[in-house]
Amino acid sequence: MKVLVIGSGAREHALCRSLSLDPAVTALHCAPGNAGIAEAAELHPVDALDGAAVAGLARELGADLVVVGPEAPLVAGVADAVREAGIPCFGPSKEAALLEGSKAFAKDVMAGAGVPTARSYVCTTEAEVDEALDAFGAPYVVKDDGLAAGKGVVVTSDIEQAKEHARGCGRVVIEEFLDGPEVSLFAVTDGEAVVPLRPAQDFKRALDGDEGPNTGGMGAYSPLPWADPKLVDEVLDTVLRPTVDELRRRGTPFAGLLYAGLAITSRGVRVIEFNARFGDPETQVVLARLETPLAGVLLAAANGTLADLPPLRWSDDAAVTVVIASHNYPDTPRTGDPIVGLDAVAAHDAPHAYVLHAGTKREGDAVVSAGGRVLSVTATGADLTQARERAYTAVSRISLDGSQHRTDIAERAAE
Repeated sequence: MKVLVIGSGAREHALCRSLSLDPAVTALHCAPGNAGIAEAAELHPVDALDGAAVAGLARELGADLVVVGPEAPLVAGVADAVREAGIPCFGPSKEAALLEGSKAFAKDVMAGAGVPTARSYVCTTEAEVDEALDAFGAPYVVKDDGLAAGKGVVVTSDIEQAKEHARGCGRVVIEEFLDGPEVSLFAVTDGEAVVPLRPAQDFKRALDGDEGPNTGGMGAYSPLPWADPKLVDEVLDTVLRPTVDELRRRGTPFAGLLYAGLAITSRGVRVIEFNARFGDPETQVVLARLETPLAGVLLAAANGTLADLPPLRWSDDAAVTVVIASHNYPDTPRTGDPIVGLDAVAAHDAPHAYVLHAGTKREGDAVVSAGGRVLSVTATGADLTQARERAYTAVSRISLDGSQHRTDIAERAAE
């Protein structure tokens, strides 16, 4: 099977790594990719938002499956263009991807499906914003309605900060604050069958102790030893299946990866948000534990044959990923700094720890930073304590001037 992955982040590197280990995959390509992905797949320059260009590349390569990684190409309709070219594609249509592309659309789908979520208001004027903030009180939750690369949400007790964020967004969703720990649960679906993966928890704040601004994610771990063993079945029955059924009922079937961001509140499970693709950095730890070859699962979702697959197989090992970010992230990051120590991780820590590239590029013989989140260091172990030790040992081998990372990923869960 020839597979083409679209994207250039750590999520796509994790997908390429898993696909490269699948004996059914005879050729692996990625567009546009990054310096790390180049070690697992052949790279091709392409505008990931250009559906015609992506479909043309897939035809040229004779791809049997295209996997669209990031949200922006999905919302732009790239998966539709690939399918119109007669090539199986893992990723929802432009219409179905609105589940991530518009918070207001997602709220409407949840209302139609009876999915438990936070009470909310959609606001387009300052007067509406003021009224909604007053109705809910602090802490205030203000979400940009559109795509914002994981940084469109502000949770604050400062009313002026909440209003300032709303003014910068245009249309916003303001909702009640949900207490309790957060969980990410992915499900693969072909529009009818829904197969949940293993839950993970990510760390959105930039600094230790969940301090600092929101980011796209600074680390993650799986499994969740503190979670109810029935959590996955409950979410499948009350969130994932009803959402997939509602989208199919509306004539916009969702086929691809449905990501539910959940809060385990004092009143039960509530949906914080949906994403229409694998989440970063949770993908890194979830795929690290998946033993079933990945390509067949993604192809079955693309072809509508997911119900025919045997149950997925999972490792009992734990996985932890720690994100190394550039100086000044999540504000405008400094780029172009050389990254040293990648060979040392490969030499000393493999196979239990490895580096997935996000914002990197190659300049001559050097790999340099090229974005905010630069690397994801992922490790597995018999339990979270061992996985953490291996991850942070690998992190300590890497040198990137001015870089930052959290030191408390999975710490409380391991304890």
